[in-house]
Amino acid sequence: MFFFGIEHEVAFLNHEGKFADFGCTKFADFNQIVDSLPIYPSDYPQLRVGDAGIKKKRWYIEGFERFADSDEVIDCLSKGIEIRTTIHTDIHSAVTELTESFRLLREVASSCGFSPVLASFNPYRTSFEPHPPLNDYEIKQLQADPDDQTANIHMVTYGPDLNISLADLPIKDVIDIGRKLTYYSPYIVPFSYSSPFYNGGLWEGLSVRTFVRTGKRPATLVFVEKQEQLIKSVPSLTKIARIPAEVGRIEFKACDSCDDFSVYAALLALLKGLALDETLSGRATIPDAALHQLSAKSGFDNEKIFENSTMILQAAEVALRDDPDVEYLTILKAMLAQRKIKSHQLIEVYQRVGSIEETLRQTY
Repeated sequence: MFFFGIEHEVAFLNHEGKFADFGCTKFADFNQIVDSLPIYPSDYPQLRVGDAGIKKKRWYIEGFERFADSDEVIDCLSKGIEIRTTIHTDIHSAVTELTESFRLLREVASSCGFSPVLASFNPYRTSFEPHPPLNDYEIKQLQADPDDQTANIHMVTYGPDLNISLADLPIKDVIDIGRKLTYYSPYIVPFSYSSPFYNGGLWEGLSVRTFVRTGKRPATLVFVEKQEQLIKSVPSLTKIARIPAEVGRIEFKACDSCDDFSVYAALLALLKGLALDETLSGRATIPDAALHQLSAKSGFDNEKIFENSTMILQAAEVALRDDPDVEYLTILKAMLAQRKIKSHQLIEVYQRVGSIEETLRQTY
């Protein structure tokens, strides 16, 4: 039996129509939104709350926590709000829950002067530098985890975690699927591309998020139970599960954000098909940065990317066979046939209206 979950990061425009990021938005600004959203006691213990207590609900503020010279959290520099679903046994239920959670978020955010917009890379800031500078305790904490050392990237990128797991699958097989998804990631991610803006204008490709991020941060993360099951790599492929519900989870982290949640359903079906597939032999512990950058620049206009994306989609379709989830792949087939993705639409709108904010207003 498969299990599915989705984590989706949401960016906002503020009441002035400006992109609301850590430079102009305080923790309290976003926290008033989260405080007004419901809590579901039955969600726990399958959702992790975390040490700082920020992740108490299905919605929480995504950002960079600041510490005193101890484990006391004194601030959280905020980039947006993340929605996470509970664990589901079918794709439809996960996407339905995400859709309802987003509806509630949009409703409450609107009453606080914020409008959700699709962004996978901050359209104005190219990196993040914490102010004031990190103290000794914070530096030590970041050095303990190689992935935490790329907060400068994390704070300007937005994207989903597409979570999938198989009941009772041996951990070596789970890790093998993680390595498989890492290898084929450059051909999976183009279906999601939605970050054509950079430093206040159009970038020269389709996904600046992928170009900057993947290789320095994981494409796939596999949660294991025991220390001896970890594979040492930078970026990480494996991580110790923080709660029992995470053991055996595969998080595919390389996609851009999508404002059409049916694309998440399609991508989860693709990941499911690739997990079931027994024909594709490619494996990688760390993402191929150069190949991701090629993919980010050209997407399906590059013949190598197009051919391999076609190949993995066909492999997933064959592996799913009579599974009803095979129908979700129809969206991805249409993208391949047209060689058109969300970034193309965003570029066309921007070239017509001449404003990033006005372009973003037409998302969701």
